[in-house]
Amino acid sequence: MDHSRHPPLMIHELTEENLNGAMIYGDRNQEIGKVSHLHGTGPSAQVVIEVGGFLGIGRKLVSVNLATLEFMRDENGHVHAATDWTKADLERMPEHKHH
Repeated sequence: MDHSRHPPLMIHELTEENLNGAMIYGDRNQEIGKVSHLHGTGPSAQVVIEVGGFLGIGRKLVSVNLATLEFMRDENGHVHAATDWTKADLERMPEHKHH
């Protein structure tokens, strides 16, 4: 997938409604996780990413700052994000715990 052809989301589009379930693509264009939910709003929001697992079993949730991900739409209008991280990078992050 050539992310350079996908228009970035505008700040007002960075909402939980638009980002929930969005696939996260890492280095080498591999699927490394998907958005579970957000904490907060706007550029300072925390994005909780679901990493690994199958059908919810063995998954891990990690939290990253929204500004560290590039959210965009593909030619079919699907929202996704790109980052330089690998799946292993996400798996090494501390697990996100709900308070």
